[in-house]
Amino acid sequence: MSFEHLSLYRDIVQARSLSRGAAMNGISQSAASQQLHELETRLGVTLLDRSTRPFTLTSAGRLYAALCRDVLRRHDEFEIALEALKKEVEGTVRVASIYSVGLSEMSHLQEEFGRRYPNARLEVEYLRPDKVYEAVLTDCADLGLVSYPEATKELAVLPWRQEQMVVATSPAHPLARKSVVGMTDLDGLDFVGFDEDLPIWLRIERFLREWGVEVNRTMHFDNIQMIEEAVALGAGISILPARALRSEIARGRLVGIPMEAELVRPLGIVYQRRKKFHRAAQLFLELLEEQPAPEMQAV
Repeated sequence: MSFEHLSLYRDIVQARSLSRGAAMNGISQSAASQQLHELETRLGVTLLDRSTRPFTLTSAGRLYAALCRDVLRRHDEFEIALEALKKEVEGTVRVASIYSVGLSEMSHLQEEFGRRYPNARLEVEYLRPDKVYEAVLTDCADLGLVSYPEATKELAVLPWRQEQMVVATSPAHPLARKSVVGMTDLDGLDFVGFDEDLPIWLRIERFLREWGVEVNRTMHFDNIQMIEEAVALGAGISILPARALRSEIARGRLVGIPMEAELVRPLGIVYQRRKKFHRAAQLFLELLEEQPAPEMQAV
């Protein structure tokens, strides 16, 4: 018998309801009923008298309920005691991230995480979005950082932040002198975009289409760094997250201009629904949640 089965029976008994006990454990009533039936078959006894409403416990059911409460209580005490023994947070947190979260930002997070928990390690791998999902699904990463996150049956999404999208140009481009770019200003311009299969490009393409804007896509890449380089060299303009442009703007290589129409990029944290995080991973997740950082104003 597992702790999950013990917990399910305890909650069914405490709630005096099969459906409420199932809901408390995140499973369907039919699944709970099946587990209860298998348990009674294995023990060779009837635990619940279903002829009454609400049901009543048989003598065997009361004995098993007491066992469940005792085992689960001892288990909780064990986990509390074990945590008390861990004077230092240890372990490795594996993070798979899309490139555009940024080396500088992740370096800051690594520095802060290391300052707080010097005995823990943070390993970050930069991947294409599809590979981030794959890394989390195959348990090669504890957490994944992606834009336009999508939840699945196996993966849950925790919203992280919304990033303002701006027009990125070289300082020599005519648009660089504008304080706000009108949507008609973009029509017919050379454009450096993302690869067609990336969610960020699908969203940008739909955004331009909604405003009746047609651009001349001269180049496309799978990461922001290459797009920034192409824009800085005069290959065209682009639409990128304002946060991602900070270092290139500071160096005078790029200019970021707000658009008259708002476009934001959502970032999220993906993880396996059934994954139990070790303490270091949980603390890094809390660090991510507390440090979304205010948006940079494009200049």
